[in-house]
Amino acid sequence: MNFKHLGLIDPILQALSDKSYTDPTPIQIQAIPVVLEGKDLLGIAQTGTGKTAAFAIPIIQRLENDKHVNRNRKIRSLVITPTRELAIQIHENFKAYSKHTDLKSNVIFGGVKQGSQVNRLKAGTDILVATPGRLLDLMNQKLVSIQNIEYFVLDEADRMLDMGFIHDIKKIIQQLPIERQTLFFSATMPENIVELSRKILKNPVRVEVSPVSTAAETVQQFICHTNKDLKKELLVHLIKERNIKQVLIFERTKHGADKIARFLIKQKIKAAAIHGDKAQNHRQKVLDQFKNGELTALVATDIAARGIDIDRLQYVINLDIPNISETYVHRIGRVGRAGETGTAISIAEPEEKGFLKDIEKLINKKIEVLEGHPFPQTDKVMTKEEKKAFEAEKQRRKKEFFENRKKSGNFRR
Repeated sequence: MNFKHLGLIDPILQALSDKSYTDPTPIQIQAIPVVLEGKDLLGIAQTGTGKTAAFAIPIIQRLENDKHVNRNRKIRSLVITPTRELAIQIHENFKAYSKHTDLKSNVIFGGVKQGSQVNRLKAGTDILVATPGRLLDLMNQKLVSIQNIEYFVLDEADRMLDMGFIHDIKKIIQQLPIERQTLFFSATMPENIVELSRKILKNPVRVEVSPVSTAAETVQQFICHTNKDLKKELLVHLIKERNIKQVLIFERTKHGADKIARFLIKQKIKAAAIHGDKAQNHRQKVLDQFKNGELTALVATDIAARGIDIDRLQYVINLDIPNISETYVHRIGRVGRAGETGTAISIAEPEEKGFLKDIEKLINKKIEVLEGHPFPQTDKVMTKEEKKAFEAEKQRRKKEFFENRKKSGNFRR
């Protein structure tokens, strides 16, 4: 099946052709007809499955077919998403898919001054993508009205709850018109998410794809064994030997991400780090530079990487093996998105073998070992101090993970 078989209008088909998109992903095949029919939707899907297009494309089509209704450019479609990066990415997708229509979309998020965002809204918009805090703030100032919303999307619902946005979401929902079409997306369905979905959806059609326990079949996965003190050198070797033009590198800590970025720059590799301590304008500038090909390497922590969606990204390198197996799956999901191919390489030290076994058990696959590199693993073991620090960090990360699970209502130990 291709997009032409989904009953899409010519302006959208032309926009998809401009991006060289021909075949829809499974969630797009399931969701687009449902949304075009005007039904509520419960979508269970993680990032990388093509879910943004699954709701953006049919919303654009319905708005375009009814554009005479909106002469005054009142906001008719609202998308709520948890992070600034995701909001910007979704907005960019709406702009791309609607480029051959006269629809206008805008994005608002916190962490920056509101002036320029408000000015763009005053010029009129059909589609608004927003993070909860900034939207509520502007609503309270009477600068944004959601009284005319016809299409409401709640994206990454489980992450919303994990990040403490549940009260903001409920306040926003109370201000929405009762008569609307609602699309609800979540990667997992703990009880509190099920309860929320029941409150805001009316006879929804349920679609489900790609559970978190599966790694994309289009991603080639490799493991390199070395020692802790040789990881940086092996990283540089991989980038240069494979002539990698663009790579997302995962590092466990903010300090470590900065350190790796500085090391790469010294090795004549254009790099930058992105993490929670960086200012929002800096994070967006770095992300734009990476997307535009001005940087070869973007070094990110897991939190900062949420929402990063780079078209046709070919490489992800894990500079550490995460002790939570699901984290590995989310990391490598940054490549192999929407049917594209990609490569994920993990650099492991001896003490991370246990984490590797857990990951292989989760994905039900033995990860291929890359042999013959110039930094092979030796029998060197950690000192007592290094071992103690490693175990303490491992326990801290496990405790943090299970506490977050418990808060989200998806606690299973």
